[in-house]
Amino acid sequence: MDGIVSFAQNHAIIAIVIVLGLLYLMVRKPKLFFSIFSIGLVLAGLFYIIMILAGSGSEKKTKLIEQKEEQVDTNR
Repeated sequence: MDGIVSFAQNHAIIAIVIVLGLLYLMVRKPKLFFSIFSIGLVLAGLFYIIMILAGSGSEKKTKLIEQKEEQVDTNR
């Protein structure tokens, strides 16, 4: 959520154009709006899941590297 807010603050004109475009679609073509909105929600959910999985994998990798370094230091 912070990413969306910071994007809107840093690029106000682009955010306004996107919001106005979505409002126009919602009023004029609600079917297209809801299909775009649904696709956006699915993609956001997939991105969120990928980020969670990637984060946990990199944490495990870091722990394994640290454990290996500790074993090497104790063997010297």
